[in-house]
Amino acid sequence: MSAATLTARPSGPLTGRVRAPGDKSISHRALILGALATGKTRIDGLLESDDVLATASAVAAFDADVQRDNDGRWTVTGKGGFDQPIEIIDCGNSGTGVRLLMGAAAGFPISVQFSGDASLQGRPMGRVLTPLGEMGARWTAEHEGRLPLTLEGGGLKGISYRLPVPSAQVKSAVLLAGVNARGTVEVIEPEATRDHTERMLSAFGAVLEITPEGPDASGRMGRRIRMAGGQRLTGTDVRVPGDPSSAAFPIVAALVTPGSQVTVEGVLLNPLRAGLFETLREMGADLTIDNAREESGEPVGDLTARYGRLRGVDVPPERAPSMIDEYPILAVAAAFAEGVTAMRGIGEMRVKESDRIALMAAGLQACGVQATEEPDALIVTGSRTVPGGGVVRTHGDHRIAMAHLVLGLGAQTPVTVDEPGMIATSFPTFQALMAGLGAEILEA
Repeated sequence: MSAATLTARPSGPLTGRVRAPGDKSISHRALILGALATGKTRIDGLLESDDVLATASAVAAFDADVQRDNDGRWTVTGKGGFDQPIEIIDCGNSGTGVRLLMGAAAGFPISVQFSGDASLQGRPMGRVLTPLGEMGARWTAEHEGRLPLTLEGGGLKGISYRLPVPSAQVKSAVLLAGVNARGTVEVIEPEATRDHTERMLSAFGAVLEITPEGPDASGRMGRRIRMAGGQRLTGTDVRVPGDPSSAAFPIVAALVTPGSQVTVEGVLLNPLRAGLFETLREMGADLTIDNAREESGEPVGDLTARYGRLRGVDVPPERAPSMIDEYPILAVAAAFAEGVTAMRGIGEMRVKESDRIALMAAGLQACGVQATEEPDALIVTGSRTVPGGGVVRTHGDHRIAMAHLVLGLGAQTPVTVDEPGMIATSFPTFQALMAGLGAEILEA
């Protein structure tokens, strides 16, 4: 996508059935675990976004054989570990990719230079480097806790690590490092986060012990994950389900565009990723699930969204880990909901690809919506009529861009976003998929 801007115009009813692109989190993990394993891993439905393709290039640089067939299936042939790369591992814009790759690489006696684009170089890596350092990894960086940095791995020992903040990326980095560590690796999460790494490690043959933890003083339940180090992984077949973070955009577009009915097939419905759908139902959304089933150890189903009245709600802060990437599009749904929607406990949004709290507040305000930001909160006062008409600065953040384009479909006047090329980092088919449903999203 090379356009300087994209403009979404108020559309007639959106209708049709589409399939969400493959889940980004699972796509990253399938490539990395395939490279850590011995033998072939066949991956169907891999998300071919810029972020995931950067991870594919990275595992190839660690000397895994990575191939894409003409039918879109990917095959990763691993040798049971990572070899010394001869080039810098450039992870582009992907925070998930670089943090998980650092964890995996830390288990081997290699020296790896990690880098990324300007946005990724501004994002903190210290929360991953701290436990890896306690396990025995070393690193050097020009700017403490930031890319570019050089990681020295090998000789890792077991660890019992309590996550200071909920983070599936940190948990995953520790577990991936633990695959080639001596002793037992234990991660204690006071609040449960997405569990794709645990599920996929088991699918590749690892043995994990997972027990409940808590509740804490706030009544939140966490988990304790234990895994013996030095386990052997074996290649397997992986079918990547549809990404709920991507499915959220056509789903919310249908909810806010009069007369719409849209079905998104094959969406991942893992309970630790379904917070947005739970919240939308609390807002009164007409959202149903059909054909519920299991694929590659993950629950999936077909979601149908129909236009209707929405109402403002208070989103429980403890729900944030299950929907942290979906708050931008939730804020758009809130703009069309009658009353106040309060999203609290979302300070993590300030250290994503951008400061998403600030950018969503500014974008909504530019479109005539009352929005207030707090240090770890976004408060939106919505109505059934949204003026639109804004030109939104995205700072290169794909989710900010897509969220405001969805807003433009249901608003009274068009909405324009800048830097739309970054949408390809997670959802390269976004514009075409939305057009197939009847959305008018134009390049300029």
